[in-house]
Amino acid sequence: MLRIITLNLNGIRSAQRKGFFGWLSEQHADIVCLQELKAQDADMTDEMRNPEGFSGCFHYAEKKGYSGVGIYSRKKPDNIVEGLGIAEIDAEGRYLQADFGNLSVISLYLPSGSSSDERQAVKYYFLDKFLPHLRALKDCGRDIVLCGDWNIAHKEIDLKNWKSNQKNSGFLPEERAWMSHVFDEVGWVDVYRRLHPEATGEAYTWWSNRGAAWEKNVGWRIDYQIATESMASRAKSASVYKETRFSDHAPLIVDYG
Repeated sequence: MLRIITLNLNGIRSAQRKGFFGWLSEQHADIVCLQELKAQDADMTDEMRNPEGFSGCFHYAEKKGYSGVGIYSRKKPDNIVEGLGIAEIDAEGRYLQADFGNLSVISLYLPSGSSSDERQAVKYYFLDKFLPHLRALKDCGRDIVLCGDWNIAHKEIDLKNWKSNQKNSGFLPEERAWMSHVFDEVGWVDVYRRLHPEATGEAYTWWSNRGAAWEKNVGWRIDYQIATESMASRAKSASVYKETRFSDHAPLIVDYG
């Protein structure tokens, strides 16, 4: 069994204070993908770099206290790919790939467009540039699991208040159409949704800090593990962990046979 966990930490230092590493030590995970580290190398403690039993690799944003992705793994990767080779995207620390034999696991953090029209334009730029990379990955013949915070809820079933969010970043028609293209045309598989085609509230992975969203479970499913068919067909179980909160996101846990 191969257990992969993905979580947007909303700050690795904050998550550490909330007990994330103690929880992680009990999860029997093989690979853990992290997003939104909000830290530079100098901010990282030994526990953050290499939690007990894990080897860590990271792609930091140039801006302090912003973005950044990481991967923890029981086995040291054979190869690490840091960034997409696009300077303005890589400056924000959004893509990290670790290769283990014929398996590649990727930690991805898509931009959010909710703060301004300018950031929405950055998000669309990322989507345009990332699509050819997704095609190339899909066609490369490797087993791939791509984990992360996509900042897009794909369908109405993926968020509580879909009607009132149709003009908001994260549920815009263009974003949702892009996701549909990734699944229906390019051929990636949404692993959680394949295993739980009808799941609603239990599938949410993010809650706003406003309006008691967490308490009322007014959430969004914006964190995914998407995979090549070769890996998706091996997925045995998928769940969102909600008993303890380390972030405004919740960990998505998938076991692969």
